[in-house]
Amino acid sequence: MGTKPKPGKRLWSGRFAEPVSKLVKRYTASVGFDRRLASYDIRASIAHARMLHARGILTRRDLKAIERGLSSISREIETGRFRWSLDAEDVHLNIERRLIDIVGDAGKRLHTARSRNDQVATDLRLWLRDAIDEITDFMRQVQRALVDQAEKHAATVMPGFTHLQVAQPVTFGHHLLAYFEMLERDRSRLADCRRRVNRLPLGAAALAGTSFPIDRARVARELEFDGVSENSLDAVSDRDFAIEFCACAALAMVHLSRLSEELILWTSPRFGFVTLPDRFCTGSSIMPQKKNPDVAELARGKTGRVTGDLVALLTLMKGQALAYNKDNQEDKEPLFDAVDTLRDTLAVFADMIAGLVVDTSAMRAAAQQGFATATDLADYLVKKGLAFRDAHEAVARAVRFAEQSGRALEQLPLAELRRFSPKVGSDVYRVLTLEGSVASRSHVGGTAPSRVRTAIKRARATLKRRL
Repeated sequence: MGTKPKPGKRLWSGRFAEPVSKLVKRYTASVGFDRRLASYDIRASIAHARMLHARGILTRRDLKAIERGLSSISREIETGRFRWSLDAEDVHLNIERRLIDIVGDAGKRLHTARSRNDQVATDLRLWLRDAIDEITDFMRQVQRALVDQAEKHAATVMPGFTHLQVAQPVTFGHHLLAYFEMLERDRSRLADCRRRVNRLPLGAAALAGTSFPIDRARVARELEFDGVSENSLDAVSDRDFAIEFCACAALAMVHLSRLSEELILWTSPRFGFVTLPDRFCTGSSIMPQKKNPDVAELARGKTGRVTGDLVALLTLMKGQALAYNKDNQEDKEPLFDAVDTLRDTLAVFADMIAGLVVDTSAMRAAAQQGFATATDLADYLVKKGLAFRDAHEAVARAVRFAEQSGRALEQLPLAELRRFSPKVGSDVYRVLTLEGSVASRSHVGGTAPSRVRTAIKRARATLKRRL
């Protein structure tokens, strides 16, 4: 079976005359966070061993021993019996050392024609590929919740805002579908990112490839990669895929943060548009009446965290000469954090959006404030033959008059409205209603209830398609 490594002795220690200090062990070890790659490391190792056997580099006996040993290690990890060691530095060496313990010399032969450099890049890509798939599923759940709420409120009128001032009436369904569109772009970006993630680095070895007659395409097929990394130097040193994912994650979190901000405003008594289920809120330690939208606030805060993960990775890579450098050990924690934060935020938002209770009367009352149909009056005058700039001026004077008299535009008698333009007729009141305003925006992308319902059908069809 051959000699086994002595306890505490590193698998690469033959070059050195003294052991690594305990302080350096703690400083350089990554096993505390990279152990989540264990199942991917085992899967990639099995594919590598099978390829080595197929190419005549590894005997069948050694292959069977390696498969048996890795299967045993997988069970130990799953059941919590695996003993992780700081001496073994990272997930890869922990598994390799345990494999040698179980199967002896066969375990030592597994690392033929590979390096930890291409090994870790492969494991990380396998892990991120699955993470993207999981996040995409949660993103769909949030989108479905938005669409379901939009369908209930396709005709519910609320104020649309610019500069956080009442601008024009919109429907709540239309407003929610804006976030559907944002998340759909996020979903598309992730699908595009996944295509670049899904390239196999294994076979690049340390940086220059290997002198063994390996079959990288075979490994790629077994691990379901779309192809192989074409340049060995790039394969081991590239972290574009991690940076690109973090960019996608940061932008998705920005979209969720914008929705969070609106939920925080809408749940305030000053708005009162929606109520969040109690399970997504907390109280105050001193004020018994408080119901705080903590989930939305925390999501808004965590957005800065994911943006920081992106900046950390960009900064990590900016000064590295080719090829692999130890700096790249620092790629995992920001990437893991970005994945965990985005996934968990999407999971909680899917349930929270589905549970929203909408106060339609509060929305309608708010839409009646701030002269939300003033633009409709200007459009009415344009259709009567007035130039838009003249119509804008006439309506602005009418709004000032109505504001001074404490009335809404639709409350002004016809004679008073005609003071601002003789083109105003008795049919003007139809365009000054909230329902008339939203119904008139019946083009593609408009807020009319009929268009919202059409958009909902299109959104549901989109969710059924895979990108």
